[in-house]
Amino acid sequence: MAVRSAAAAKPKPMRKKDSSIQKLFRKPKILFPVALLFADAVLVSLIVTYVPYTKIDWDAYMSQVSGFLGGERDYSKLKGDTGPLVYPAGFLYVYSFFQYVTGGQVYPAQILFGFLYIVNLGMVLFIYLKTDVLPWWALSLLSLSKRVHSIFVLRLFNDCFATTLFHAALISFLYQKWHLGLLIFSGAVSIKMNVLLYAPSLLLLMLKAMDIVGVISALAGAALVQIVLGLPFLLSYPTAYISKAFDLGRVFIHFWSVNFKFVPEPVFVSRGFALFLLAAHLSLLTVFAHYRWCRHEGGLFSLLHSRFIQMKLRTFPLKQFSSHDSNFRFIRMEHIATTMFVGNFIGIVCARSLHYQFYSWYFYSLPYLLWITPFPTWLRLILFATVECCWNIYPSNIYSSALLLGVHLIILVGLWKASPEYPYEHDMNYKSSNSKKKGN
Repeated sequence: MAVRSAAAAKPKPMRKKDSSIQKLFRKPKILFPVALLFADAVLVSLIVTYVPYTKIDWDAYMSQVSGFLGGERDYSKLKGDTGPLVYPAGFLYVYSFFQYVTGGQVYPAQILFGFLYIVNLGMVLFIYLKTDVLPWWALSLLSLSKRVHSIFVLRLFNDCFATTLFHAALISFLYQKWHLGLLIFSGAVSIKMNVLLYAPSLLLLMLKAMDIVGVISALAGAALVQIVLGLPFLLSYPTAYISKAFDLGRVFIHFWSVNFKFVPEPVFVSRGFALFLLAAHLSLLTVFAHYRWCRHEGGLFSLLHSRFIQMKLRTFPLKQFSSHDSNFRFIRMEHIATTMFVGNFIGIVCARSLHYQFYSWYFYSLPYLLWITPFPTWLRLILFATVECCWNIYPSNIYSSALLLGVHLIILVGLWKASPEYPYEHDMNYKSSNSKKKGN
């Protein structure tokens, strides 16, 4: 009997090993992203090796960095062949590192940007796997953009770093690490301010997740990052730094715009058009926040009112600052990603000018946005392909820009029709446990 049991126990480890391998192969959602990363790494290496580099902003970046490393602290005097420096201080530190490592040479910089591309794609795939919105095969869409490959390894734009840091911040948010995420988010803003398009959605999520003290402490940490990074310039020429690095009223050249090319140039550069788009942006954010993102809290104003009452009732306002706060609530990952991506997309739709490198601001969220709409799969794929096509038409024209705006609006309508998901993780667990108890 003992011999039989020993013999029966012997092959168990092998069966366990085999079953785990078979289980892995039966899960394409795990294997496919790994294969996709490997395939895209090969593609990036081929692009860097065989596709000619396109000179656009790299030399200007290096000139601006050289001025900074040479001791210049007046932002109004840091210039390149494409114009004055218009990015916050984090940009200078990142590209100073690149100049030090590469000697200002393009080819080694392309190799480093290739690694950056793969790191960013890996984080994006991780976000998609955690939120579980797309079917496994649709993850391939994240590697199919000719324009995004070009932005990373053939143009070397600073948008790539801002986008990568944002995705790192988003992963922190998915795990409810709001203070850490805000620090990373602020670092992304210090490289390029487009990340601020996510700020309204992020603030709303923080109000859901924490009390007012937690929100203020997280925002204070983000502000501290900006102060520390900008300190050399704030101590010497503060007005020049703030006016140049955080210029929200900058007017882009009409010729380079991918969207609104059908708008006559005098209207495009006018203050009235800018105010109209700003009003549309704020209105859409408010409507989505009230009727979609805060639907389960009774609307946006109900959420704000509850936070105001909570602040008034606090007896010891400085008692707690972190996620250990008694009012801390875990938000579902899908709700976090949806709110962030849709909020940014609204900003993209209402942006007066989108240059070619700006595609990286929202491309990686595009499959997610399409798959939370009620559209059939064939329409999602057509919309995705149309957006990509519009971004690859150079130079853009009135037809491509009008088509891009039309597709954006169709997607926006689909997002409006999408059913709002329940936001809170713990409440769902509590409800399910209660229902199980009742069933028993």
